[in-house]
Amino acid sequence: MNIIISTENSRLDIDLIHQFLTNSYWAKGRTKEEVITTIEHCLNFGVYLDDKQIGFARLLTDYTVFGYLMDVFIIDEHRGNGYAKELVKTIIEHEKLQKIKKWMLLTADAHGLYKQFGFDSLEDPTMAMGKFNQ
Repeated sequence: MNIIISTENSRLDIDLIHQFLTNSYWAKGRTKEEVITTIEHCLNFGVYLDDKQIGFARLLTDYTVFGYLMDVFIIDEHRGNGYAKELVKTIIEHEKLQKIKKWMLLTADAHGLYKQFGFDSLEDPTMAMGKFNQ
């Protein structure tokens, strides 16, 4: 696999990330300014093939107790090559994240990917709560 996965924010292609996210089912309409703000406050992972960004993920974390994995994607033309699996593996194995006790994510269509890394449906979803502002 000839990809590079980097946590260097300076390498991120903000336009590519924004374009993908604003058209996704989970971040439809997210503004570029919102994308920039989310990147500024997370540990970010860019996926690069021949120096061109083809994927992204970000983790909101305190590096000890909790990690919330978000905005994971590989652009359409590069799906099916194992890049998403390599991205999630890199995140889970990242040296700064080894103390995290609770990981969470939400997905509508990638359960199979995340189950390979120990993610599963919550045993008691009644414990989970949310507040959603428009």
